Amino acid sequence: MTTLHTAYSSRLFFLRVLNSLVVLLVFSGMTSGAEDTRSVSFVNDVVPVLTKAGCNMGICHAKAGGGQNGFQLSLLGFEPLEDYESVVKEGHGRRLFPSVPTKSLFLTKASGETPHGGGVKLPRNSEGYRLIRKWIEEGATYSTGKEPTLVSVQVEPKRGLINMGEEQKLKAIAKYSDGSIRDVTKLALYESNISAMAEASEDGVVKVNDIPGKVAVMVRYQGKIAVFTAAVPLGAPVTKVPASKNFIDKYVFANLKELGIPPSSVCDDATFLRRVTLDLCGRFPTEEEAAAFQASTDKNKRDQVVESLLRSPNYADYFASKWVPLLKNRRDATADITSNFAFHAWIRDSLLANVPYDQMVRELLGATGTVVGNPPVAWYKRVKDPKEQLEDIAQLFLGVRMQCAQCHHHPFERWSQDDYYSLSAFFSQIGRKPTGTRGEDLIFHKRGLAQAKNVKSGMMLKPAALGDNVGEISPDEDPRLRLGNWMSSKENPFFAKALVNRYWKHFFKRALIEPEDDIRDTNPPTNPELMAALEKQFISSGFDLKQLVKLITQSHAYQLSSMPNEYNLLDRQNYSRFYPRRLQAEVLLDAIDQLAGSSTAFANLPPGTRAISLPDNSYNNSSAFLKVFGRPNSASVCECERIQSSSLAQSLHLINSGDIKAKLATGAGRAAQFAKSESSTEEKVNELYLAAFSRKPRPEELKTALDYLNEPMLDAKGQPIAKKKPTKKDYQDLIWALMNTKEFLFNH
Repeated sequence: MTTLHTAYSSRLFFLRVLNSLVVLLVFSGMTSGAEDTRSVSFVNDVVPVLTKAGCNMGICHAKAGGGQNGFQLSLLGFEPLEDYESVVKEGHGRRLFPSVPTKSLFLTKASGETPHGGGVKLPRNSEGYRLIRKWIEEGATYSTGKEPTLVSVQVEPKRGLINMGEEQKLKAIAKYSDGSIRDVTKLALYESNISAMAEASEDGVVKVNDIPGKVAVMVRYQGKIAVFTAAVPLGAPVTKVPASKNFIDKYVFANLKELGIPPSSVCDDATFLRRVTLDLCGRFPTEEEAAAFQASTDKNKRDQVVESLLRSPNYADYFASKWVPLLKNRRDATADITSNFAFHAWIRDSLLANVPYDQMVRELLGATGTVVGNPPVAWYKRVKDPKEQLEDIAQLFLGVRMQCAQCHHHPFERWSQDDYYSLSAFFSQIGRKPTGTRGEDLIFHKRGLAQAKNVKSGMMLKPAALGDNVGEISPDEDPRLRLGNWMSSKENPFFAKALVNRYWKHFFKRALIEPEDDIRDTNPPTNPELMAALEKQFISSGFDLKQLVKLITQSHAYQLSSMPNEYNLLDRQNYSRFYPRRLQAEVLLDAIDQLAGSSTAFANLPPGTRAISLPDNSYNNSSAFLKVFGRPNSASVCECERIQSSSLAQSLHLINSGDIKAKLATGAGRAAQFAKSESSTEEKVNELYLAAFSRKPRPEELKTALDYLNEPMLDAKGQPIAKKKPTKKDYQDLIWALMNTKEFLFNH
């Protein structure tokens, strides 16, 4: 017996050694160094396999409401302990068969041996299958007590320059708490931020297409993320660029040189005046302004007009119309007109006085009292739920979308549910007390310990600002004030960046980071050096909004022509030319009134009030024009609520609506005045072109207009009866024709 036992033990020892060698060979491509002989870790090994196979995606077993067929996994494996419970313990442990691991339902489903709605995810000959089988053989434990934790994941290379049609192989490296590293290229996930520019394969090969510019590929492994960025050059010679007026030009033109995309030339005076007046004041230049600007020979006249427009009340009106919808100044059943008007006036007056941006945000966040005494309080009247408050503040002022983190770890960011509820804790001590005014609340800080409950874990969390510790907050201190101080600190990586990115989009149509309110590590700017410089300048200026606007509009990058050259037609992200955009609903309505010499009446507002000065969303209901052309309804902090695309309904409205006809035919309008005026027809045509385009008509345009206006009446035989004097209807037709041109409808 002893001899037999010894022989059996030797054979068992030999088999174990052989098994270890097999495992070593199987995983030699997945591990390095001392890790080759380690036990399989559920967190470090099994979960990454499930993620790579797509098992814990939102469309599969991580789907909300129970996953698939009763098998629930956490999204992308962010909650491994919950996943372990689901795999090992749920269903009375039916998913694992320890005595014969290959018969485990967990493996037979994934390999397709048992019918599986998701298809074959782990073929029997795959590394992932063998790893999970080994994990079951070892006892399917959650932790061995020895495995290190993942610290970071890195991608090699971090940056690259890839020619169109070429490829770049990426390598993903995981770093652990014990100092070990692991090549996880085969287990990482890869996703391009612009699929039209580049595609990433499952094994980390990036292939770029034929669109030049900047593209990024997110590399995700076990909840950690790295980003590879690539420049895809067009390769055209860039021998001449406009002179640099400030650092914006320096970084924009340097980027274009790197990509080989020659910029368009600087636009002419008429185009610049119209463009900057629309972008700063939301209106066309008057005929007098256009004529005077064209006649001026001052070399600094462009800088001077920017200064003049920033001092104009129209600047405050227009930018208030940008902020009011984002801050949800919405009139509904519970809203009163006094509150809406007061809140709008506070925003407008703050912009006109150039109150520092950080001060405006602090006044909004820490608002207490009543609307009449302190108008920023109106925001808390519209946004009452602490969760909605934190989501709006984060998205609007930090460029961080926290909505996903309420239920699970953010799929593209580092934010967890704890981060979400720690941020909501800042708003947990807001008190409300009815006042003598119907529908009016007194907002105050309610004494007590600020905290919020993570509804999933049940833990009570103290205020924390996106992972930053803001210190202990006493029951007597309003936590919102501490949040305001953190947001506007110079070290905050989000606050200034979010604002300059939002304003850059206002002037250039495309933000440096798109969407403009989705700033994250996995969504890098197309020009990181420019973004950093803008952020630094904005902070050093004391968060001066007018200074930022001046810097942008006085740059040559902003003043480039919208006409493409032979190379930059396809450029959509590098600002090699000005990108035309359709006028906003309010601006277009005012422009039509300005050209036609008409006006639009708005309830409860003085005659002559412009559409860009409307205080809230209620006026959309009474204006078909504002509805059709997409004025936002103040229901969201996303600028996407404003419709900027064109539609058939818009074309039909401009062509044949009774509203437009009435504006053209008004008795005090431009057409009626022209019909009565004794000035020459040519002078009137010149005036129309200055009003519509800030320029005089070109010779061919003047000839076409005069031919139409002076076309004589004909007799029955088709012969001219007499020289014709243009009628009111003739001028209406000409105004209508100009109104429907792209040059009128777009800022270019």
